[in-house]
Amino acid sequence: MKKKGQNKSFSLCNFFSKNHRGQVTIFIILAIIIASSIILLVFSRGGEVLKVGEASEKNPGNFLSVCLEEKMNEAINLISSQGGYASNPLNKTFRFNDETSSTDISYLCYTNNYYTPCIVQEPMLIKHLKNEIKNYISYDVKDCFNKLASSLESQGFDAEAEYNGFEIELRERKVITNISAKLILTKSGETSSYEDLKITTLSRFYETTSVVQEIINQEAVYCNFEYAGYMLLYPQWEIDKFRTSDSVIIYTVKHKDDENKFKFAIRGCVIRPGI
Repeated sequence: MKKKGQNKSFSLCNFFSKNHRGQVTIFIILAIIIASSIILLVFSRGGEVLKVGEASEKNPGNFLSVCLEEKMNEAINLISSQGGYASNPLNKTFRFNDETSSTDISYLCYTNNYYTPCIVQEPMLIKHLKNEIKNYISYDVKDCFNKLASSLESQGFDAEAEYNGFEIELRERKVITNISAKLILTKSGETSSYEDLKITTLSRFYETTSVVQEIINQEAVYCNFEYAGYMLLYPQWEIDKFRTSDSVIIYTVKHKDDENKFKFAIRGCVIRPGI
């Protein structure tokens, strides 16, 4: 025979056990509802992001930036590797041991005479480099602008596009492409307009150019540049100085936060062979 106390204890255990299972069930249902809501929200936002036409219309500069990114990086890399020129007949053809092919490296300071200091070839180096980049990407800037207008028209916009050229600006940590243009967009009775679009490419090209200019100026005056001491004072820079068998000096300048290497040649204060 069971005692009364035992029956009450057993009944209370059953009660709490059933109540606990009920709470667990409720929590599971709530978790499913919350998870479903999050998934629906994510997909809903994703649908908005994929509306390319709206994104281009709100930020045409972003479209142009993506379109020009590869060509701009190509221009900076090529011009840097060839001494500041896309093409230049006054150069030294040279191949480093870690390279698979030779490169025509331009002279930025040069004299054909012996014993005399070199003559700076580009006194206004930054202006020269801006023009080199501009010439290299000129076709692509206009082409990307036309593609932007065509893309918007294909998405239902009435686009009035007027292109008037562009300029390159070199600043710390970036290269800026200032496009002189006007874009008027109309759709569903609403009109928006954009003028003077600006594209920014992250690069240490400007800072590197400043170091190159310093090296050239010192070579032209002192026939030397203390690159080891410079790197001690400014450890963010990696500078290599290589003298060829015919006394041409090839400098390689690189910022530690940038992949591009600026290579250029110098011929000055050369001693006549056999003396």
